[in-house]
Amino acid sequence: MSAFDPDSELSGDIAFRLMAASFVRLFWRHAVLDQAIDWLLAHGYQVVRLDASAWTREEDLHTAIAQALEFPDYYGRNPAALNDCLSDVTTFEYGARRDATGLVIVFTGYDKFAAYCPDVAQLSLDIIATQARTAALFGHRMCCLVQTDDPDARFDPVGAMPVLWNDAEWLDSNRHPG
Repeated sequence: MSAFDPDSELSGDIAFRLMAASFVRLFWRHAVLDQAIDWLLAHGYQVVRLDASAWTREEDLHTAIAQALEFPDYYGRNPAALNDCLSDVTTFEYGARRDATGLVIVFTGYDKFAAYCPDVAQLSLDIIATQARTAALFGHRMCCLVQTDDPDARFDPVGAMPVLWNDAEWLDSNRHPG
């Protein structure tokens, strides 16, 4: 799937409205989430739903994601491995269908998991946001919808991009000769 068409009327495109501001979006009301999911499904998106409400440890998150996205058996069940495997999802190695308009990962009851494992919950959303941005470079639409039963839920920013040196000058020695 290509990027969104700038010549199209996008105000009614729920996917565009969701992804334009952030690749990870919060939902409180189940009805609002269900309405968004119904629209996405009707427009060819692959939707992967994960109920996080019973997760009490990091392993629960990794087990559910690995199963839902068909991660390989060697998946390490840690944040670095999640990042690695999601990078393969962005390039359709597994977990994402090429014939779908895009991939939407949906977490419900995420606030309950975040109460048990706040750092892992935050880091996982950050990894997903970062990989969704990478997917966009390949024309692969990807986002995460996070339902919380806490109407005041807050997460730190996700998917932040550092300002980096170019490839030829990233080593200090390449900028400070001799």
